[in-house]
Amino acid sequence: MGILNITPDSFSDGGDFFNIENALLQTQKLVQSGVDILDIGAQSTRPGADIIGEKEEIKRLLPTLIEIRKNFPNLIISIDTFNSEVAYKALKNGANWINDVTGGKNDKSILDVVAEFDCPYVITHSKGNSKTMNKLSVYNNLMEEIINSLIELSESAIDKNVRKDKIIWDPGLGFAKNKDHNIFILKNLDRLKSFDFPLLIGASRKRFIGEILNEDNPKNRDIGSLAVSCLCAQKNIEIVRVHDVKLNYQLLKVADNLYR
Repeated sequence: MGILNITPDSFSDGGDFFNIENALLQTQKLVQSGVDILDIGAQSTRPGADIIGEKEEIKRLLPTLIEIRKNFPNLIISIDTFNSEVAYKALKNGANWINDVTGGKNDKSILDVVAEFDCPYVITHSKGNSKTMNKLSVYNNLMEEIINSLIELSESAIDKNVRKDKIIWDPGLGFAKNKDHNIFILKNLDRLKSFDFPLLIGASRKRFIGEILNEDNPKNRDIGSLAVSCLCAQKNIEIVRVHDVKLNYQLLKVADNLYR
């Protein structure tokens, strides 16, 4: 899964692909590099990001989504949103998946939209929102709390007629989790694999990798991010969400031959 942030304020590439022309060029680059799924976000979910509201998110998203769909008719497009109206308009205009970092907690109507379109739905473990998450990284039993939350959110989705086989789990690296929490999750991926849901891991360029490497610039964390992708290959994780598709594609081609 390749990341396309059409935002001015994302932590790694905010502003880089904010206009349609740059977004199309980046999409072309990601497709040529071997991307399977393009994850488009118009609302930054980095710690401290401002919540822009549905109208502004739709205004940012739709023109770019429509152009990408027109130019890449066979590309699987995921939309990174927690708003039901954004999800509805995106799916009506060519999107295929919804990637909700709140797992339906922010706007329960998003579950009705997902059920209506019968589309894949990524449920992420998170706490609070971009303004509060850093203060909420306190756990009694990290893996138990993540698993129990993902089960509860999945049951809520299924109760709203989202099909179980459309649900994908994301443990939410960096969402109300510090460096030690993120490392502990990655060391315990087998716990998550024991449940009957595909897994998505999004570690690319995140702060905990920067802390390990003592690297403040997110764009200089790609090599560190590859270490996580290699682990994901070993653990038979279904999806990795990354910024640099070319590097990860090459790594995963080799790692799959070694480990799978």
